[in-house]
Amino acid sequence: MPRPPGHGPDFEVRRQKIIDTAAELFARQGYAATSVNDLGRAVGLAKGALYYYIGSKENLLIEIQSRVMAPLLSRARQIAEVDADPLLRLRLLSESLLTIIFRRLDHIWVYEHDYRSLSGAELETLLGQRAEFEQLVSGLLTEAVEEGSFRAFEARLATLQFLNLHNHTYQWVKPGGRWDPAFLSREYCATLFRGFGAPDGALSDVEERAAAFKRDRPELPLDPEAVWEAAPVA
Repeated sequence: MPRPPGHGPDFEVRRQKIIDTAAELFARQGYAATSVNDLGRAVGLAKGALYYYIGSKENLLIEIQSRVMAPLLSRARQIAEVDADPLLRLRLLSESLLTIIFRRLDHIWVYEHDYRSLSGAELETLLGQRAEFEQLVSGLLTEAVEEGSFRAFEARLATLQFLNLHNHTYQWVKPGGRWDPAFLSREYCATLFRGFGAPDGALSDVEERAAAFKRDRPELPLDPEAVWEAAPVA
């Protein structure tokens, strides 16, 4: 008797491809406007077979959100614990955030536009993860003020400035184009750090130390997904 879909050795490979296709469709059409039938046609499965892989349409949205937030938050936690000054850690966090934006453009679009379609505990979990990430950014900014690298400022506003400059990159960036995550992170941080009060000498120094960190600490890659594979976020 044929093995039912979802129980064979290729189940997870097929499921991941379905999630990729769903992210593409949701990014192009919107989550609410994309039906399960639309997705079934795109992946070549009838509705019943499709449900073996996805459980529900909302499960796809949960998976897409998790592919963004879980690896990013895992990496941010590690960066926050690195024994280094806050400017370097902000620079590393910036590049990690941009790396996942470049890698997961469709997912980021859905993450930014459709997260409110989640409900109940799933929405609460996602909002909690977002809040924790913002708190990690805010904590590093506050540390930079306390050590004298940045002028005094309203931490919440500075956090929003940091996040807004990075988070809207998905709307215009082209992977394989003239700019990569490392370049944009360098430029973004130079703009932010100057605005927050860091002297020009500190900007040059943080770039030198970021390059040394990436060279000397290969066990802590800036690709958030590499970290997530080793330590998923609960």
